[in-house]
Order: sequence, then C-alpha cells, then structure tokens
Amino acid sequence: MSQDLYELLGVSRDADAAAIKKAYRGLARQLHPDVNPDPATQEKFKEVSRAYEVLSDPQKRAAYDRGGDPFGGGQAGFGQGQGFSFTDIMDAFFGGGAPGGGGQGRGPRQRVRRGQDALIRLDVELAEAAFGTTTELKVDTAVVCTACHGDGAAPGSKPITCETCRGAGEVAQVQRSFLGEIRTLRACAACRGFGQIIPEPCRECSGDGRVRSRRTLNVKIPAGVDHGTRVQLTEQGEVGPGGGPPGDLYVEIHVEPHPTFTRHGNDLHSTVTLPMTAAALGTTLTLPLLEADLETGEDSEVRTDYDLEIAPGTQSGSQQVLRGFGVPGLRGGRGDLIVTVVVDTPTRLDERQEELLRELAAIRGEESPTGQVQSSQKSVFGRLRDAFQQH
Repeated sequence: MSQDLYELLGVSRDADAAAIKKAYRGLARQLHPDVNPDPATQEKFKEVSRAYEVLSDPQKRAAYDRGGDPFGGGQAGFGQGQGFSFTDIMDAFFGGGAPGGGGQGRGPRQRVRRGQDALIRLDVELAEAAFGTTTELKVDTAVVCTACHGDGAAPGSKPITCETCRGAGEVAQVQRSFLGEIRTLRACAACRGFGQIIPEPCRECSGDGRVRSRRTLNVKIPAGVDHGTRVQLTEQGEVGPGGGPPGDLYVEIHVEPHPTFTRHGNDLHSTVTLPMTAAALGTTLTLPLLEADLETGEDSEVRTDYDLEIAPGTQSGSQQVLRGFGVPGLRGGRGDLIVTVVVDTPTRLDERQEELLRELAAIRGEESPTGQVQSSQKSVFGRLRDAFQQH
C-alpha cells in the first residue's frame, strides 16, 4: 500500500475512531461490489477496507504511524486481521443494526410486556341493542399474581443476572469466512433472552407474574348498536407477562331474533295480518312498539303502542311507514317503522258464511268473475298499432 491510509479514508491523522468508522461507512456504500461491480471500483474497495482494518485497530494504527508493518511482517490476507470483520461491512450499510454490528445487539427481552387483547361475545335483545343498556359480564382472564405482585419470584427472592450472557440476553457466535469474521447474536438459552434468571419461581404463577381468574365487569352498551358491533373496553383485557399493562377487551354484540320486528339498518319491519272483512271495511289496530320490551314504570311517559289506521279497501302487501319509530342511530337520528299488511283469505266457510259471500258476490256482479292476464310484452304489430294510434 503505497498510498497513505489516512488519505484513502479521507481523514486526518488525528481523527478518532468514530470519525474513521464514519468515513469508512460512506466509502463502503459507494464502493461495495454489490453496489458498483466495476473491477477498478472493487480494487478500490479492497484498499479502503484494508486501510480501515489498520486504522480501526489501535495496535496496528500505532505500528503504521511509526512506519512499521501493521501486520507484523505476516501475510495476512484481506479481512484476516483482528481489527476488521464482516460485521464492519454490514455496519456500514445498516448503521449498526445488523446482528453483531459494532458489538451492539438488541439487548435483553423485556420480561414485563403488554397483555393481549381479548374478544368475547355478548347476546342482547333487540330493544337493548336499540336503546342501550348496562349489563354484567363475567370474563375469565389473566390478572396480576397477588403472591409475587407480577415479578414472578417467590416471596423473599428476586431475579438474578444471567451468568451465561451477563445480562445481555444474547450470546455471540463467531465464524470465519473469506471476508473475515462473521459474528451473529442469538438469544441466550439459559435465560431465554431476558438477561435474568428467576432461581425460585413463584408457586402461584410459576414465574409468569399472572394467574387466571374470573371477574365481573359492568358493560355499557350504547344505543343503536347492531349485530356484529364491537364495543372496546380499554385496559380490560389480559394482564401482560411479568405483570405488564393489560390489553383491551372487545365485546362483540350478537342481537337475538325478535318475534315481531326485523331490523334492517336503523329501520324496523313488522307484518300485520288482517281478515279480508277488516281490510275491506277498514279498522284501527293497536300496534305494539319496540319500547314495549323495555322495563318501564307505570308513570313512565315512554310510548309503547301506536294506533294504526287501516283504510277501507286496503290491499294485501300494502305498507305504512311510521316515521321516527325505528332504531336510534349511533350518531343521532332514528329510523322508521315499516308495517306491511297481509290480508288473510278464509279457507273454511260454514253454510251461513258461504251464503252471505255468494249474496255479496251477486250484489257486486261477481258471481262468475273472469281474471285478466296483463302482459308486459307486446307483439311487434301491437306496438306498431299503439304507435299509430298515438299519432
């Protein structure tokens, strides 16, 4: 190496280790063979790497500054010196984030961690989902162990530093390759990566810091929830390992079928069956509302029924829309109640009933009614005839 090593890296002779490493990172990003495959650039990369190998090692740098051979006259090849390793190259590209890069690993795992979120199903009635309610919910979940208060150690003992990894939670493995030493970090098997060992685990929780327990929660269901809606209860889930903060509890609403009403969005649908005489003559029905399912006192002003007017001659399948008698919306407003009328035709008549119906048919001229079939499709000649008639 005839060229000055400091000039190769572009640093001064009094540069510290951090400045030398920073300069090498910048050059390695530009000259690495994976980035620039030009043969001249690859040779330049070898020279820069060899310069860093010398200047990053205090002993070799001192020998070089004195004018001596930094390798002690040996024939050590590229990457074979003690002050240089493949992790330095990885460090140049990943900034020390590679396993073993610069000797900096991830550190020990945290024993105290946040708990998992939990999901539970809650069956509610249609009125409860529509108008809201507060109900008691019993859940089996993880809570903080009262014997060890979450640290996992038996009373009177405490966790100790792992002797294998000395509290780092990781152990290094070194392998040699044509690029030099490859250092990898793996979780310590002795402490499972925590950096500490519990010599006497708590008997209640076996060192986990938490136990299973059943507890009762008061869950407030807002008005307007629908089937499948999830209500979030913050920090009511499972306590984390080591007594860590609890996760969230999600309550998924399942609305039970109602014998009278069917819900579509915020609208309610109901069907009323009338005898044909009532449909023909008209009548007034007392229709129960969804509020009738609520537990209200005698002095309550909540309306529980509606007087539904059936006009004379109402046909089967006709609908009436009662505005504002549906389900309240989560963001305000209220849906409608849609009532469908079905006319019930009698299937069994006694002699007197049959006699009266025949008399009515005679009065209306319907003794021998003939049905008319209407078709929405016309022949070509029929459509031409209608067109000429219009003109």
